Amino acid sequence: MATIYEVSALAGVSLSSVSRVLNDHEHVSEKTKKKVAAAMKELGYRPNTIARSLASSRSNSVGVLVSELHGPFFGSMLSAIELELRNAGKHAIITAGHSDEENEIKGLEFLIDRNCDALILLVDAISDDYLIKLSKGKTPFVILNRNISEIRDNCFYLDNELGGYLAAKHLIEQGHKEIAYISGPLSKQDSTERLIGHKKALVEANICFKENLLYEGDYLTESGREGINFLINNKTTFTAIACSNDEMASGAMKGARDHKLLIPEQCSFIGFDNAFFTEYLYPQLTTIHFPVADMAIMSTHWILKHVYKQKELVIKNMFLPNLIERQSIQQY
Repeated sequence: MATIYEVSALAGVSLSSVSRVLNDHEHVSEKTKKKVAAAMKELGYRPNTIARSLASSRSNSVGVLVSELHGPFFGSMLSAIELELRNAGKHAIITAGHSDEENEIKGLEFLIDRNCDALILLVDAISDDYLIKLSKGKTPFVILNRNISEIRDNCFYLDNELGGYLAAKHLIEQGHKEIAYISGPLSKQDSTERLIGHKKALVEANICFKENLLYEGDYLTESGREGINFLINNKTTFTAIACSNDEMASGAMKGARDHKLLIPEQCSFIGFDNAFFTEYLYPQLTTIHFPVADMAIMSTHWILKHVYKQKELVIKNMFLPNLIERQSIQQY
């Protein structure tokens, strides 16, 4: 196996120059970098990443802790993060907390113990106070899909209230007044904000929000079907259903068909997220676009700028939703 001494001799540069190249030192000429890279390739030399980490106090890895690993929302987010980090010569270490406080804390400790240079967090159960305290520690981090005022510069989030408002407003503009709502878990910030926006649109249109038209789901497909079963079995009257995400909307559409309802003639639907599969439902699902990949990329840029000192990057923290019109809403 080739050694760093052989790389140095073949490249015709000093050991310290090879070390600076391996550790991405900023004061290394392009000529030296090319010489070292060519020598490494010819010799088949692979640097010891642990040694590099100790020498530079950098592991070139970023820990990513998310609620779940399944589903289009998390898939899109994780793909964007991993690709952006890889393009910058960094790697992602990924784990899930499953929306449970103990598991989320264990996931955090796992990533910190692995000497990650920074963390990207999408956590539901860990409190704001815990994260504020964590921000005073040694490991920098950013938070996705959550806005904590005390550490706002570290947060990347959607205007969820606006998204809920746009969804309800569009249904109202199509003539719907009896609008049911299938929410995500109301313990989560994004779910409560989307419901607030929904209610705001109803108030503007002088439509009374009815508690019996609300079903609290869990963002998973089956809870969408359970939601429409609840609404129908309780003999509520509605012409449209707004869903807090597309997975629940797809489940609710399946449930509607199980009850022999025509979509959109007898029941209109609007979702939230603009997941890739919404174009393949029948009818295609009208939804609110959540630019989750853009948000994930921006959180990665924050780390590249503040941790790895890529100063040219411009950062923005809040993202705006927009309406995607398709065929799942009937004018009433």
